[in-house]
Amino acid sequence: MTVLAEAAPSSAQTRRATLGGVSTTIASVIPVFLIGGLAVQLSAELHFDPAGLGLVVATYFGGSALAGIPAGAIVERFGAAASSRAAILVAAGSMLAVAGLAHSYLQLVLFLLFGSVANSVGQLAANTALAQRIPAGRQGLVFGIKQAAVPISTLLAGTTVPLLALTVGWRWAWVLAAAVALSALPLVQRDLARPVRRTERRERGATTALVVIGASATFASAAANALGTFLVSSSVARGIDPAVAGLTLTAGSAVCIAARILVGWLADRRSGGGHVAVLAGMLGVGAVGMALLSVAGVPTMVAGVLLAFGLGWAWPGLMNYAVVQLHPTAPASATAITQTGVYLGAFFGPLTLGTVTAHTSYTVTWLCASGSMALAAVGMLSGARMLKNRQKPSEDYGGA
Repeated sequence: MTVLAEAAPSSAQTRRATLGGVSTTIASVIPVFLIGGLAVQLSAELHFDPAGLGLVVATYFGGSALAGIPAGAIVERFGAAASSRAAILVAAGSMLAVAGLAHSYLQLVLFLLFGSVANSVGQLAANTALAQRIPAGRQGLVFGIKQAAVPISTLLAGTTVPLLALTVGWRWAWVLAAAVALSALPLVQRDLARPVRRTERRERGATTALVVIGASATFASAAANALGTFLVSSSVARGIDPAVAGLTLTAGSAVCIAARILVGWLADRRSGGGHVAVLAGMLGVGAVGMALLSVAGVPTMVAGVLLAFGLGWAWPGLMNYAVVQLHPTAPASATAITQTGVYLGAFFGPLTLGTVTAHTSYTVTWLCASGSMALAAVGMLSGARMLKNRQKPSEDYGGA
């Protein structure tokens, strides 16, 4: 595993590290959100239906899951800075390939599959850079900001539709996104020290708990990804005005961004640790929000969205923070385990719940999503109990 020499980062270094981590995250993940934003234009030219759209998105996250563990080893071996730059270049290359070479649905899938590797490497490199440079008392907030970059990527992708896709064509939207990704290169901060190989026995003791947490993240991610996929269509199917449904989704995204930052800020002020137990509580409340979405009506939809987005989809930053606290000398390898769970949920969730919707109803879909998130909450509680039993909180990296 990797140990990096400790230093006392200045406030300016902290700000630059945060900006570098956020920009790397956005650059790495924006290709998949661009697919969703440009779905109408892409499907018209490359000839695929909504099922094809779901398949290409699932393929992207499936590729991210397969690359997850190897990506962790790569980041630990070559360092956060080199890995971040490589991820940015691969992401930009995949988007330029779509812009200039994608003339069939199969080519689109292959180029996005190539870009999925950048997602895995970039996310883990950003985690490592933040663990290396951000003081322990501020890591919760910064990891929350870093994960807030994911829904921000959705908003950025959406702006390409009126600016480029409807004016000069969808291919130029991919060119602009590639340019935005490449602009992140100068923001990547160098590693504070050369990686030094060392084995930490006490860190290996938490591996089983990480697997449990990662499996729980799979169920949580599968449910949470249903929000962006099915919220508007299910609301419209129940007679709610499309504008109201769309505004509710936008509001939910804004709540998600704010909640991820707030949860991280609060984590820095929770001296007793117990972050994984807090994750379980958030997912339990999120499950209630998902269940409310199964009830027809605007009031229940709004309440369900606020709870589901505000707590049921605000946990990734806190999860990464908790894992880094457990494995401070090997953050990439550790978060690779849990992040793989997130990607698996993003892969299986839309496919499974889409099938449920096609054969039953949206009511059943939301109840299934609620059950999946409830299972995730139970799994997180099990993981928290395993960590508590392994060592006393005072010895367990802050009781994460």
